[in-house]
Amino acid sequence: MLSRTADHVYWLGRYAERAENLARTLDVQYRLSLLPHEVRSDGVGWEHMLVTLGLEGAYAEKHASIEPHRVIDFLAFDRGNPSSILNCLRAARETARAVRGSISSEMWETFNSTWLEARANAPSRFTARNVAEFIDWVKYRAHLARGVVLGSMLRDEGYHFMQIGTFLERADGVARLLLARLAGEPGADVGGPVALDYYPWSVLLRALSAFEIFRRVSRDSVTPMHVVAFATFRPDVPRSVLRSAQLVYENLQAVANARSAETERRAGRLHASLRFGTLETLTSDGATPYLRHVLATTADLSERIGRDFLGHASPA
Repeated sequence: MLSRTADHVYWLGRYAERAENLARTLDVQYRLSLLPHEVRSDGVGWEHMLVTLGLEGAYAEKHASIEPHRVIDFLAFDRGNPSSILNCLRAARETARAVRGSISSEMWETFNSTWLEARANAPSRFTARNVAEFIDWVKYRAHLARGVVLGSMLRDEGYHFMQIGTFLERADGVARLLLARLAGEPGADVGGPVALDYYPWSVLLRALSAFEIFRRVSRDSVTPMHVVAFATFRPDVPRSVLRSAQLVYENLQAVANARSAETERRAGRLHASLRFGTLETLTSDGATPYLRHVLATTADLSERIGRDFLGHASPA
């Protein structure tokens, strides 16, 4: 496969997944902001989210203070923010258009119609004031696109590159979501004494579409470290970090070339560390440093994939 085509399908997977990850991250903070709280603590929550996403500087260039509706608009609808959900949907559509000959017509129609509907509705129906409807719509369109990809795409190199992009982005996004929530509870990342609040962590599980799964397969109570370990180390949870790392590794093996041995080794090492990780792994050194190491590894893999397969260093 031409490196240009591989690059497009890889980033198609990443942009589509990034839009969904941002929607799920917004979902958590938006729901928590509806609880009774002090005004200052609410602002701190939105600030933690921006910092974890690495967008605090870009936001500060546009707005002097952190206000929930401004943060929502910046992350969801701001056409000047390259990482906004709206721009991710547009980028996914543009990359799909560039490789129409390598994907199914159903895939193109799905990504194209998603962007057209988002563009038409964002100024009116979808706004910062009713962001819950927009979040649900993004998740629905993500489910639809995923089903079309799995049901219509040839299992060739293009498919493997799209899977690599999708699950590398998912591992990064879930790690950032966990970090944002841990930042709101000092001491939680080492299992230290914190005021147990069931609701925020149940909201996080629901944002990962894993609340019912947690109740079904785990006997643990809904506490910070139990939820973090569950979302990080469970191989059978669709959005767990381990599951994503496993699929990145398997799909890298399927497209391995003469230059990619070190990239494959590092992906395998990340997978192994997650596969054999436990609750004690998090509490010994802290969940926050561990998750930051996961983010550093995914960034390293992104750069190496760009160099080994796509003919350039991948942008962050």
